Amino acid sequence: MSLNRHQMRESAFKMIFAQSVNPDADPEELKKQVLEEFHETDVADPFLDNLVTGVQENVSSINETIGKELKAGWTVNRLANPDRVILQIGTYEIKHTEVPNNVAINEALELAKKYTDEKARKFINGVLSNVAKD
Repeated sequence: MSLNRHQMRESAFKMIFAQSVNPDADPEELKKQVLEEFHETDVADPFLDNLVTGVQENVSSINETIGKELKAGWTVNRLANPDRVILQIGTYEIKHTEVPNNVAINEALELAKKYTDEKARKFINGVLSNVAKD
C-alpha cells in the first residue's frame, strides 16, 4: 500500500512535530515509527522527505514569513506546537514548491481539523491566505 499525499503530509507533520519537541530524536527512527501507523516502514516517495527536509532546512525563512503575519508582540515560538508545525508546512509548500496555493492551504486546514481547534483553524487559514498573497 502506498501513501497518498495527504497521508504523507500528516506523516511529515508528525515527524516535524516530534523533532521539535525532541531535537535529539533520530530522524530515521521517527520516520519508521510514524509510517508504521500506515503499515508502511519504508516509503520511497520523495514527497515526504522533501516536506520534512524542506521545512527543516528553510525553517528560519519560513518562521520569518509567518512572523510577518502575526499581531504585534507575537512570535512564531509563542504559537502552540501543532499550529506552528502546520503553518511551517503550509508556508513551505506555498513558498518553495509547485503545489498550488489553494491545495497547500486546504491540506493545512485538513491537518488543523485533526490536530487543533476551530479557533486555530481560522487563524491558520488567515495566516496562510496572507502568505499566499505575498
